[in-house]
Amino acid sequence: MVNRKIVGAHYGLIDWLAQRVTGVVMVIYTLVVAIALRQGAGANYASWHEFMSGGLMRFATFVFIVSLCWHAWVGVRDIWMDYVQPAGIKLALHVLTLLALIGCAGWAAQIIWRL
Repeated sequence: MVNRKIVGAHYGLIDWLAQRVTGVVMVIYTLVVAIALRQGAGANYASWHEFMSGGLMRFATFVFIVSLCWHAWVGVRDIWMDYVQPAGIKLALHVLTLLALIGCAGWAAQIIWRL
């Protein structure tokens, strides 16, 4: 009988697809913001505030933040799974990473809704 680890075998396709989809979302958002900046949306605080306070940009920014956090979670989780062997340390790193990403997403959401 062969003793094999089967940890993480079910993540493959879903995580590969999540990385691609979230990457595309982030690229599109970055291009939209870059184009807006080029057209003068960031010329002063008033124009930037007007651009970012619209409902569509708030939603797009929220989707960007969620995509960024999910993208980071998949990438960092894979690093912990591949390179950290002790299960206790791996679990601790997973929990700390998840808490940090949730904290960053919550903080970003507060900033968005404060506009």
